[in-house]
Amino acid sequence: MKRVAAVDLGASSGRVMLGTVGADTLELAEIHRFWNGPVRLGNTLHWDVLHLYRSMLDGLAQAGPLDSIGIDSWAVDYGLLDAAGRLLGNPIHYRDSRTDGVMERVLESVSAEDLYAITGLQQLPFNTIYQLAAEGLLEQAETLLMIPDLLGYWLTGQVGAERTNASTTQLYDVRARAWSSELAQRVGVPIKVLPELREPGDVIGTVLPEETGLAAGTPVIAVGSHDTASSVVAVPAGDERFAYISSGTWSLVGLELEEPVLSAEAREANFTNEGGVDGRIRFLRNVMGLWILQECQRVWGSDDLPGLLRAAADAPPFAVLIDPDAPEFLAPGNMPRRIEEHCRATGQEPPRSQAATVRCVLESLALAYRRTLRQAQTIADRPVDVLHVIGGGSQNELLCQLTADACGLPVLAGPVEASALGNVLVQARALGEPLPDLGAMRALVRSTHQLRRYQPQGKPADWDAAESRLFGIR
Repeated sequence: MKRVAAVDLGASSGRVMLGTVGADTLELAEIHRFWNGPVRLGNTLHWDVLHLYRSMLDGLAQAGPLDSIGIDSWAVDYGLLDAAGRLLGNPIHYRDSRTDGVMERVLESVSAEDLYAITGLQQLPFNTIYQLAAEGLLEQAETLLMIPDLLGYWLTGQVGAERTNASTTQLYDVRARAWSSELAQRVGVPIKVLPELREPGDVIGTVLPEETGLAAGTPVIAVGSHDTASSVVAVPAGDERFAYISSGTWSLVGLELEEPVLSAEAREANFTNEGGVDGRIRFLRNVMGLWILQECQRVWGSDDLPGLLRAAADAPPFAVLIDPDAPEFLAPGNMPRRIEEHCRATGQEPPRSQAATVRCVLESLALAYRRTLRQAQTIADRPVDVLHVIGGGSQNELLCQLTADACGLPVLAGPVEASALGNVLVQARALGEPLPDLGAMRALVRSTHQLRRYQPQGKPADWDAAESRLFGIR
């Protein structure tokens, strides 16, 4: 039996989770939860990475003796170190406006076709490559570390780049499974700042007790440090004919493949090929996710999500639809007002109540999932029999049912803590637990965690008409 800690950092909160893993055991206990989010200083949005580090240490200290520690977080953001290993400023948040217009400028020096042929990544304005093109401290930097690698460096003193997160930077050659020195040179990123790559399951080092206050000799293990990579490890699938939605602030909708799909069709549909655990490819597309609803709740001052969902379930269907990936929904702000403005701009009457707004957001998300999933199956030539919804959004019963209805597939919801579970499973295997492959890990999830099944309901023709309407007004 192994006792390990998963440091699991999301875009709005972080947790230290204690995992217990054995032959028939896979348990999680939350030890410490802490706030995370953007901090505005002047005109710039930052991450408070020192707060995250301190909170992580507090949680690890509360966890007691551990066999190992693993860290996962969101992708694309990074910290820069100088030659002495000192952090050059608080990392900047991917929702910051510094990348406005940068993607278009970079694409003047390297074509979208060339970028995709090398990296296989979805074009998003906040990808690391575009953040670096707007970076004012790059000339002073010796090393670039993604957020989990930065925290791992502070724990152990060891520098490196875990592969699944490196694959999200748009500086990684997805076929060669290495940094692309050619691409880095073409976009002005010094290749020296990109550290040696690590595999999930590699031991990063042992904690520095004098720096951290933690027990000497405790190993820190590289996991699928992009939280979606860890989440996909914990998809409780029984075979390969599955799709997944990692549902939270963002929704990652896609398939697990053995090889990247780098076709013109995949590029034009804006699918990404990100690295997964055990060399797998996460062929997916980002959809805005529950961020829109979270921002609406913040503006309304409402934390009664169950009440909002009950009211939304009774609201008229398909009254108003929005494009959840429209750029006006990316930054923090008054989301209900933006929805109203979006509706007027697309010739629709805005929703007149909070319930109608919630219904609008969730139906629009379900339609985006439907379109993305159908495109993924066609482009990758991979049929799907079941859709797994994992992460926090798996608790949203209305969204899960709407997703089953929209996609015409049974939805299996859960586990909620997929990213932490994937994190602890990779650690346990590295420590010698008999979990030889992803199939064994997923079987353990299935046998230890309860899932909820949603069968498609309603009329498929209604969803056909709604999809035609939504993507006709985009």
